[in-house]
Amino acid sequence: MSGETARRDAMREKFKSMYGTSPTAWVRAPGRAELLGTDTDDHLGYVMTMGIHLDTWIAFRPSGSARARIHSMNVDKSMEFRIGEEPAEPAATWDRYVNGVSRVLGLRGFRPAGVDAVVHSTVPIGGGLSSSASLEVAAALMFSSAGLFSLPPRETAEICQQAENQCVGVMCGILDQYSSVFAKEGTALLLDCRSLTHVEVRIPSDIRIVICDTNFPRTLAGSEYARRRQECDEGTRLLREKDPEIRTLRDVNTPLFERLKGGLPNVLRKRCQFVFEENQRVVAFMAAVVRNDRAAMKELCAQSFFGERDLYEKTVPAMERMYEAMVEGPGVVAARQSGGGFGGCMIAYVQNDQVGAFAKHVRAVYRKKTGIEPAIHVTAPSAGAGPLEP
Repeated sequence: MSGETARRDAMREKFKSMYGTSPTAWVRAPGRAELLGTDTDDHLGYVMTMGIHLDTWIAFRPSGSARARIHSMNVDKSMEFRIGEEPAEPAATWDRYVNGVSRVLGLRGFRPAGVDAVVHSTVPIGGGLSSSASLEVAAALMFSSAGLFSLPPRETAEICQQAENQCVGVMCGILDQYSSVFAKEGTALLLDCRSLTHVEVRIPSDIRIVICDTNFPRTLAGSEYARRRQECDEGTRLLREKDPEIRTLRDVNTPLFERLKGGLPNVLRKRCQFVFEENQRVVAFMAAVVRNDRAAMKELCAQSFFGERDLYEKTVPAMERMYEAMVEGPGVVAARQSGGGFGGCMIAYVQNDQVGAFAKHVRAVYRKKTGIEPAIHVTAPSAGAGPLEP
């Protein structure tokens, strides 16, 4: 029995045990790997991203009422709420994502229908692979299917971002939700977060993307993410006072920053420098991938990692040990962080024929240095969200 078949059977069995019948529809939405572009989406810059094979599935049926009953197999908890209202009894944190999507849909004039549903995700929670966006996008597809209305892809991403901003309280950019919606099998995307458009970027066929999860608890991720956003926004405001044409850090380049940085406190200078340099790195990295310039790929990923460590200060010792293990691994082309920092996942570009040896090396070296058992996921650009065959 395949993994997907076993997963489907387990969800169907849980659904029957809870609701007394079988689901009538299924949807899925992938997590994402941020290939380059830490927090550049917050400032309407560029990000290179892709969908991954790890995803969220929802099996559901319209309930025929205004009530939603949803069970998560990952945490073995259920929630129930009336469409358009907050849950009377919140189910820890995951309920805010699903319920938030239903409320934002209503605010935008859609009429989401009540559902009975079972959710299961293979995206590691808190690992920096967008488990929350994967859940949000799958929920949006579920509510639109049950309500018999269609959602344009771009608006789907915007609705899910709005839900996370307003209902969850995380002021994220649109990278995660856009990636989950628009991801395409076999290709990465260069996302322009200002125009909300993308171009496809083919990764060389002899390279695999290997996700290396530090399994280090990201206890500071939420509060420090918000602080970095505030610091960059304040730095942008001060830069704009000197040059009104600066709307976001995307509008800053090296000569301009050198001319204006004297007006920034040291911490804000470092934060802004990382973001605008990271934005420039994304464009350079795309060009390096297209021309298969592996030396440039390696250097740009290294600059990103050390910039996050020294300027953005979102790197913890476990990430440094993982980086050391990855860059010393057989077949590695380039390596860096991915996602929110303070632990979580990192990624490596690895030659196809060395993936097994690379994974074995990383596990052994990282475990020896930290005492933590990492999780290794070999992935490839995967398809975006959509219906799943029953």
